[in-house]
Amino acid sequence: MPPEPPSNAMDRLDDDDYPAYTMGRAAEMIGATPGFLRAIGEARLITPLRSEGGHRRYSRYQLRIAARARELVDGGTPVEAACRIVILEDQLEEALRLNEELRGGADR
Repeated sequence: MPPEPPSNAMDRLDDDDYPAYTMGRAAEMIGATPGFLRAIGEARLITPLRSEGGHRRYSRYQLRIAARARELVDGGTPVEAACRIVILEDQLEEALRLNEELRGGADR
């Protein structure tokens, strides 16, 4: 398979959803263990993509979600509860964004 053109490779660097990080690197970046990433995956907070070899790969967006869950767990919240809180925070943020979008459209 020929290498991809440089423009596509550069686009991936800016893509928050591109699964660029291995489990070890992802854990290191958020100051957690691979076991923590597996636990929040089992709780369905994030679902890492898999490389052709079956290894987990994480995106920057997933790492932000995982880092927020880690903050809650470090503060004493159980993993399952932390995952639920992060999901609800994400849903609230999206609802507020949509609400603002709709309000902006009504003002025009």
